[in-house]
Amino acid sequence: MTAQILDGKALAAQLRTEVAERAAALTERLGAAPRLAIVSFEDEGPSAVYVRSVARAAERVGIDPLTLTLPAEMEPDDVGRRIDALNRDASVAGIVLAEPLPAWLSRTDLAAHIDPAKDVDGASPVNAGWLARGEPRMVPATALAVLTILRRHEIPIAGRRAVVVGRSPVIGRPVAQLLIAADATVVVCHSRTADLAAETRRAEILVVAAGRPGLIGPDMVSPGCVVIDCGITTTPAGVVGDVDFEAVREVVTAITPVPGGVGPVTSVMVVVQAIAAAERAGGMAAR
Repeated sequence: MTAQILDGKALAAQLRTEVAERAAALTERLGAAPRLAIVSFEDEGPSAVYVRSVARAAERVGIDPLTLTLPAEMEPDDVGRRIDALNRDASVAGIVLAEPLPAWLSRTDLAAHIDPAKDVDGASPVNAGWLARGEPRMVPATALAVLTILRRHEIPIAGRRAVVVGRSPVIGRPVAQLLIAADATVVVCHSRTADLAAETRRAEILVVAAGRPGLIGPDMVSPGCVVIDCGITTTPAGVVGDVDFEAVREVVTAITPVPGGVGPVTSVMVVVQAIAAAERAGGMAAR
């Protein structure tokens, strides 16, 4: 039996409608739309694609995107000062760092400059700490997208065995922490896992964020499993995920496609958290 396709595009459209209503209410009350600052560096690669995606998502729900494109050679202290200025700007509800960053800049160091209350991609060490305590506040957008897909499709989490493939601080670790907070029993696999297939076959929920195209094949999943593919790699044949989609969908119960699965929901999660930040702040000063 072919798996249910967990359509991220359709879910993203539904979420945008919900967020747009909240954004409109804020704008009417305050006389100006909340602003989302996107800090990026001169680049025409993946970072530029991400910036356009987030800016478009913001505009579609009534948030004003403020793109701050910095010289790639800028010194870390100067970048930090630009972020500090955004923290002080009451019109800015949220701040996000577009990745990848130039090689000589530390994501951790720059994220530490972001006011945790405006950290709409959960990058700051403070928000990472809250998440590790099981009290998530601002969460990395892709990780939040994974949990949102599961919940909006009414897929049970509590008590189920979840396997996360990948342990990056951006996706793998925060996904695992969110699943633990949702009462799943979680196993995290990585490049040193002795028998990856043995672990993934035991999964009732399998989240893959390894950055290795086609890593998960049909022999590595079990019937009844729900598969969330966070991988995204551009190949000559197009964009592919970490899961062999066509083969695996014939085995499992539900699966996200790539593209069109986690990606569209991730962009919306940034603006969802920006609106939540603006609501918590009670608005912003007039520009």
